Amino acid sequence: MRALARANEVRLARAELRRQVADGELSAAEVILAPPRHAEGWPLIGLLMSQRQWGHVKSRRFLANTGIDERKPIGALTERQRHDLAAQLPTAARD
Repeated sequence: MRALARANEVRLARAELRRQVADGELSAAEVILAPPRHAEGWPLIGLLMSQRQWGHVKSRRFLANTGIDERKPIGALTERQRHDLAAQLPTAARD
């Protein structure tokens, strides 16, 4: 029961994070640079697709150009990968 409750907490937290990214309150680059605990296991493509006008195709193309697997969890990115990705993504201020 605790595992189900924890999984539900993570789902709700990610849904809120998706909403914040979609609304422009938070950029995907900010999440990548400093991921909240509940986002560490989230596949990178899920975060990218949370951005407005970023569907599956655009997200996959972006990741193909970086050489990072779309299923890689945000928490498993190296510091170098984090900074490279964040530099290539739009920030909330530029949207």
